[in-house]
Amino acid sequence: MGLVNAPGQLSPLDAFAALLTDEGRALLDEVRDTDPAQELAVATRLRRDHPAGLVSAALGQARLRQRAVAKFGAGDAGRMFFTPNGVEQATRTSVATYRARRIREQGVRSVADLCCGIGGDAVALARAGITVLAVDRDPLTCAVARANAGVLGLADLIEVREADVTEVDTAPYDAVFVDPARRGGRGRVFDPEAYSPPLSWAVEAARRAPRAALKIAPGVPHEAIPDGVETEWISDGGDVKEAVLWFGTAGPDARRATLLPGGASLFSPLATLPPDPAVRPVGRYLYEPDGAVIRAHLVAEVAREVSGGLLDETIAYVTSDTLRPTPYATAYEITDHLPFNVKRLKALLRQREVGILTVKKRGSPVEPEELRRKVKPQGPHAATVFLTRVHNAPAMLLGHPAAR
Repeated sequence: MGLVNAPGQLSPLDAFAALLTDEGRALLDEVRDTDPAQELAVATRLRRDHPAGLVSAALGQARLRQRAVAKFGAGDAGRMFFTPNGVEQATRTSVATYRARRIREQGVRSVADLCCGIGGDAVALARAGITVLAVDRDPLTCAVARANAGVLGLADLIEVREADVTEVDTAPYDAVFVDPARRGGRGRVFDPEAYSPPLSWAVEAARRAPRAALKIAPGVPHEAIPDGVETEWISDGGDVKEAVLWFGTAGPDARRATLLPGGASLFSPLATLPPDPAVRPVGRYLYEPDGAVIRAHLVAEVAREVSGGLLDETIAYVTSDTLRPTPYATAYEITDHLPFNVKRLKALLRQREVGILTVKKRGSPVEPEELRRKVKPQGPHAATVFLTRVHNAPAMLLGHPAAR
C-alpha cells in the first residue's frame, strides 16, 4: 500500500520522477538561482502555471544543489540531483577523485560500489575509467544515482541496481568499495557495528574481493581496525574527511595520512611506528600537525622531521627550535609563553595592539569565542594564541605563522 499524500503533494519518488520530465527540467532551470528570501514569492507565482507538488520539488532541489556546490563544485552540482541525506553523506569530489585514482592505479577495471548513495563515488570511479555496479536498497536514492550517471554522461559505465547489498554477488568485479551509512534516526552513528551494514559485514565483504576499499568515519577507534589492512586518513584543506581501509594492497598493516589538495602522503608500517616523541620545553616554533596526521598516530614522524618534541605527552602540538618546511604541519613562531591568565593575556594584547586574534585550543576547556569576548582585542596587528597544556599545566602560547 502506497503512502497517502495531501492534495497536490507528491510522494518523494513521484516528485523526483516529475523533475525528470521536460516541464520539470525547465522549472529547475527557472528556479536555479532563487534567493531563499524570495522563495515564497517565487513559489506563489510558479504555482499559477505548474502543479504545486512539482514547484515544491523544484525549489527543494534548487536548495540542495546550492548546498552541494561546496562538495561537488558549481559545474556538477548545477546539473546533478540530490536528496537531503545524499548531500549530507556524499564524499567531496576532491576526495572521491583521489580515492578513485588510487583504486585505478592498482589495476582495477571494475568495481562493485555498495551503499552507493546518490552516486558521487561511482561518478569519480567512472571518470577514472572504471566500470561500476552501484548498489543501494532505497528506490529514490537509486533513481537519483541513475539520473546523475545520465546527466554527467556516464550511463555507459555505471549500472545502478536497487538491492540489498548483502545479497549482491561481487565475484565478477575486480574490487569492492563499501561506504556504510553512518547516520541513523538520531544523527551520526559512532559505533562501527551500528553502521548500516555493520563494519564487521563490510570487512568480510572486502576480504572476499581481490581488492577493496572501505570508507569509515575518521574518528574510528584504532582498536576497531581489522588486521591486515592499510588504514588511510584523508584531509582536504585541513579538514579530516574520512578514513579508508585498504584491502589487497600486498603491504603490511600500515597507517597513512594523505593531505589534499596537494596530495602529500605520510606512511608508516604499523610494526615500525616510531615511539611517541619526548616532552621538551617550549621552543621558538610550534608545529600544528594536520588532523589526518594526528588521527593516523603519525605525529612522531612530524616531530622527527622537524627535530622537535611534544609540549605535553597528551597534546599533539610539536615544539622545536628549528624551522623546517613540512606539508604535514603548520609552523608558528612563538613570541610569548604564559601560564593561563586571561588578564595577563588581555594586557599583552593591548600592549601589542592586537585586534585580529586567532584562537586555537588543544587540551583546554576554554572556548575560543569565550576568550575573545573577555580579552576584547583591538588594534591593527594580528596574533595567534594557543590554549593548551605545557608539562601538564594550563598555558597560553602567543605567536604568528612562521615565515616560509
